[in-house]
Amino acid sequence: MMVNLVETSIDVIKKFQSESGAYVASPNFPTYNYCWFRDGAFTAYAMDLYGQHESSHRFHNWVSKVINDRKNIVVTAIEKTQKGLLLTKQEQLHTRYTLDGEDGTKEEWPNFQLDGLGTWLWSLQQHLTLSNQGISTDWLESANMVADYLSVLWDKPCYDCWEEFPENIHTHTLAAIYGGLISISKIDEKDRTEILDKIKKFIDKQLVYERYFVKKTESFTVDASLLGLAVPYGLVGIDDERFEATLERIEESLRNKGGLHRYPTDTYYGGGEWILLTAWLGWVYALKGNKNKVQEMVNWIENQADINGYFPEQTPHNLIDCNYYTPWLQQWGEIAKPLLWSHAQYLILMKNIV
Repeated sequence: MMVNLVETSIDVIKKFQSESGAYVASPNFPTYNYCWFRDGAFTAYAMDLYGQHESSHRFHNWVSKVINDRKNIVVTAIEKTQKGLLLTKQEQLHTRYTLDGEDGTKEEWPNFQLDGLGTWLWSLQQHLTLSNQGISTDWLESANMVADYLSVLWDKPCYDCWEEFPENIHTHTLAAIYGGLISISKIDEKDRTEILDKIKKFIDKQLVYERYFVKKTESFTVDASLLGLAVPYGLVGIDDERFEATLERIEESLRNKGGLHRYPTDTYYGGGEWILLTAWLGWVYALKGNKNKVQEMVNWIENQADINGYFPEQTPHNLIDCNYYTPWLQQWGEIAKPLLWSHAQYLILMKNIV
């Protein structure tokens, strides 16, 4: 009997959601036995799309508690940044937490990432809309703290969504912050026009090259995460000519008739083809009405599921640099599977083509 991958994906997410509400990134990959705001935000959105509002509610409640428990960190970070002072690692919100909401301190980690916080604000607003739910006082407090935190730190170099290149400012990160601030403004009606305009002007001036968007400052290359500029963060329209040019370059340089790679020089597990990014690309094409492209993505993704219907993080097909595949296997073991974000992006894609 064939596995129903939509039902399986929902079941996988429900099965591996902690009692605390946190979504583990991957249960069978020790390094990913944590919850990231970024992964969790997309996973919660996917669950909301399928009416699984209780699951999404529990996640957002978990995030709110994590943030509110660190109010002193947020306040200190805002005050120091406004004074032009640098933050220590202890004065920054982390990007991943244990399922109980504690800082992940078992090993050193690139924690200063801002895109996940912006994505959470976007996902929170989606949850409130899709579940027809009002926002609680605790949630509003945490959301406002995150918005204020992002409003003063948005132009600071940080790790990107792949947890690399901390010396740069990243286009996807700015788009996520923009989308998050737009979303929270729909909830609390606070005017954040000045910050939003600054973000757009910075991108227009620093992160466009030959009419396409680039991965980061001091770069001429694209990154698959640039899909987020239009979908879902809405910093540009899906028919913006610069986004169209970016989409074309992503196809040309990061996809070879199969799945989508992250960026041209990726060496993580050799730089394979990612399930979640292929689904993200399909999501964009679904909104553009390109049914043939969407079906290509769906077919490829579904062929990557194992006998249980589990999706991995990436597949070792058409590796960018095969020399790096075995060293990563030896260091961290087999590629993470199931990856909840992979299942979530598949669910989002499928909902957009029904």
